[in-house]
Amino acid sequence: MTRRVLFHVQHLLGIGHLRRAEILAEAMAAEGLEVTVSYGGRRIAEVAFRGVRVAELPPATIAGEDFSTLLDADNRPVDDAWRAARRDALLRLWRDVDPDVVLIELFPFGRRQFAFELMPLLEAVHAATPRPLVACSVRDVLVASKKAGRDAEIVERVRRFFDAVLVHGDPALVPFGATFASADRIADLIHHTGYVAADAGSTALVGGEDEVIVSAGGGAVGAPLLFAAVAARPMTPLAGHVWRFLAGPNLPAADFERLGAMADARTIVERFRPDFPARLQTAALSISQAGYNTMMDVLGSGVRAIVVPYEAKGETEQRLRSEILASRRLLTVVPEADLSAARLAVAVTEAIGRPAASIRIDRSGAATTARLVHALATRRVR
Repeated sequence: MTRRVLFHVQHLLGIGHLRRAEILAEAMAAEGLEVTVSYGGRRIAEVAFRGVRVAELPPATIAGEDFSTLLDADNRPVDDAWRAARRDALLRLWRDVDPDVVLIELFPFGRRQFAFELMPLLEAVHAATPRPLVACSVRDVLVASKKAGRDAEIVERVRRFFDAVLVHGDPALVPFGATFASADRIADLIHHTGYVAADAGSTALVGGEDEVIVSAGGGAVGAPLLFAAVAARPMTPLAGHVWRFLAGPNLPAADFERLGAMADARTIVERFRPDFPARLQTAALSISQAGYNTMMDVLGSGVRAIVVPYEAKGETEQRLRSEILASRRLLTVVPEADLSAARLAVAVTEAIGRPAASIRIDRSGAATTARLVHALATRRVR
């Protein structure tokens, strides 16, 4: 009997969550599970979800970096009618799929803006007979919350509704308790899967050796890094190398065109490359933000690296992860507040003078997650 999974996924600003969800969904499909992704954001062509069903909910996004205000497909603030329609669409999808496992990305550790649909879903699942099992898919590092009672609320929801918390990290590098102080209260439900990482594979690259690769993840907040790198280049020992700029699908068109206009014969400006992990393996240097997926690609390649962690609007995740890695001499950190061409040029000299990165961490997160979800699915009695 083929077991079914409903995987709730919502991206708002970057595409890191979405890319990780794609890798997980495809791994679950390879494990023999029938996977339906309830997709709550705008479609990103570069994230394909091969071999799984994608069911689109009314898309939600945000304005700039304002996570408190959700916008609909017409860039209008959502209202109660929109929330009700999306809640009902998700509940219909759950009933249609009749999954053995409901897998929810990040909630209740994050994505609180979507409690209007996720709490009704969890209530409905909890009341079902037979009941699907419920798991949370969550990254290694959480954004710090300063609100009193937030941890207690999370623990209550996890203990009431969830059968497993799948933490996509390696506790030898970052214990989940480092950013969730109440981890011991749900320790019996936590499973560290290892890091979820794209497979560099055996891609045969044509050229690209000794490049400097400057990447901005999804690109929505990457313009300052990209333009600082352009200005820093003549001041670095790597000025004569090819510099490849990967701007991301969400970098505004005007910024992308401006970056392209600044390119010379030894500068390449692109939106995205599916062979990014493989190119890092032959690069002279990586300059990037410090998102989960990029860091996994950097660590997997062993490339010398500089990171400028995203820190706006109280975001702490990237800074914490990058500081942990820098403490092990695996990369050089330039704080976002200190970003300038001159500071970045100094960092380039520092980074290329350091030995290549070498660390052993568990990067089997996709396959391990697929096995754990399959085991949960077989526990449901139809």
